[in-house]
Amino acid sequence: MTEWHPGSWRAKAAKHQPMWTDAPELDRVEKELSSLPPLVFAGEARDLKANLARVANGEAFLLQAGDCAESFDSFDAVSIREKLRVILQMAVVLTYSSGVPTVKVGRIAGQFAKPRSSATETVDGQELPSFLGHMINDLAFSEADRKPDAQRLIRAYHQSASTLNLLRAFTKGGFADLHRVQEWTQEFVASSPEGQRYDKLAQEMRRALRFMAAAGIDSSNHKIHQAEFFTSHEALILQYEEALTRKDSLTGEFYDCSAHMVWIGERTRDLSGAHVEFFKGIKNPIGCKVGPTATAEDVIGLCEALNPEREPGRLTLITRMGADNVAANLPPLLKAVKAEGHPVVWACDPMHGNTFTAEGGYKTRDLEAVLGEVTGFFAAHEEAGTWAGGIHVELTGEDVTECLGGSEPVAQADLGQRYETMCDPRLNARQSLDLAFRVGELLVD
Repeated sequence: MTEWHPGSWRAKAAKHQPMWTDAPELDRVEKELSSLPPLVFAGEARDLKANLARVANGEAFLLQAGDCAESFDSFDAVSIREKLRVILQMAVVLTYSSGVPTVKVGRIAGQFAKPRSSATETVDGQELPSFLGHMINDLAFSEADRKPDAQRLIRAYHQSASTLNLLRAFTKGGFADLHRVQEWTQEFVASSPEGQRYDKLAQEMRRALRFMAAAGIDSSNHKIHQAEFFTSHEALILQYEEALTRKDSLTGEFYDCSAHMVWIGERTRDLSGAHVEFFKGIKNPIGCKVGPTATAEDVIGLCEALNPEREPGRLTLITRMGADNVAANLPPLLKAVKAEGHPVVWACDPMHGNTFTAEGGYKTRDLEAVLGEVTGFFAAHEEAGTWAGGIHVELTGEDVTECLGGSEPVAQADLGQRYETMCDPRLNARQSLDLAFRVGELLVD
């Protein structure tokens, strides 16, 4: 058997890769990326793996959330702060409701590439490559914009580095202090029913913190004043991931230092494919999306290939069944993995299986369907005697109108008002809190 190395994947078939037309330029970019500092460190990835081991053991809950696809065009400190704010709010609701820690992992600082169902799209008779995310090409529909450009990999790296710097400043510099929990509410959330419900919860938390201080209980714990926050993205473009893979000086093991956690998509989880081959050798905590076509045999094969040593926290299976399929399709997978004794984290992606095209041509999701899949996910785990370990959602801190429903409902007629996503529809802050409160109720049912 050939020994694994970061480039082993090149001997396998790699699905959903760009049609790079300038091979020498791509090679130069890969060499430049290989010489740049790592974006994250191996020790941080090990910390996340330890936290996810607690999730696998039913002692914590995973909240993985963030943008569908990050943008080069709308990159600023405010948008990053608002996205983080919503995730922190959701985590507070989940932790306060469930009584277990919430592990916070963002879809951020690297979520620049997206697989598409078709390699090309046609507009007014012109066929061009599909938009694959700003790491590859541009959304504008012209031959020049849609041509894959390897220099975008370098830009993605630098924007990820800047985003990580901001996230570390926000989470360690006072913004995430639990004493400020009421200050995290944006104006447009504060006016909503769920925002008011959050405000009541925040008041209860502040009273609890004051009681601790009055009773002489030490409240100087860094976990009260800082937030532990990790990054993740779909590791789709394997040249980028290989170039940022480093050998850890302490352990001699390889880590993909583009993010703390990376995942394989539903479209690229072929056991004999390049993505699974790459993931076999990196020691990060990893995820794999599992859709409605996945069989018990498929899932057991992934567990054995990606986590043969059965290390808790190593592998997260992110199910994306759709509200109408979860009750029938998820239980056989839970039963099979449990019977084989694989210590996985089970997380629910209730977004991707519930997408449809509304009147007017907008791709959207209905929050009721999202909640329906989450409810079915929890019901299946309760029946199987397994831990419903987390949720994986696409959201934004902006007041967008991309998904239907919510406590202040977005109707189909509203979609065009602020439909700003580059790819898939995201929950806005109000809808994200709706979801968090519902999941919190399921955690204590």
